[in-house]
Amino acid sequence: MKDLIKRIVQAIVDNPEQVEISEIKGEHVSVLELKVAKEDIGKVIGKKGRNVQAIRTILNAASGKVKKHAVIEIID
Repeated sequence: MKDLIKRIVQAIVDNPEQVEISEIKGEHVSVLELKVAKEDIGKVIGKKGRNVQAIRTILNAASGKVKKHAVIEIID
């Protein structure tokens, strides 16, 4: 899941080399912390949050396959 989200975000941003994702695994939940360049945060979030919502939808579909809930957080 981590690699999937990283590839999607790298395709959106202007500085793909600055995309970092760290994963915090819990018993039932995995939290993906996404760090991008300051100027790319708006592109990841999108107009009215549409891009990040689409990324979360893909993440939920992928995490449902492994029967584990996943959450993505954008870190400044």
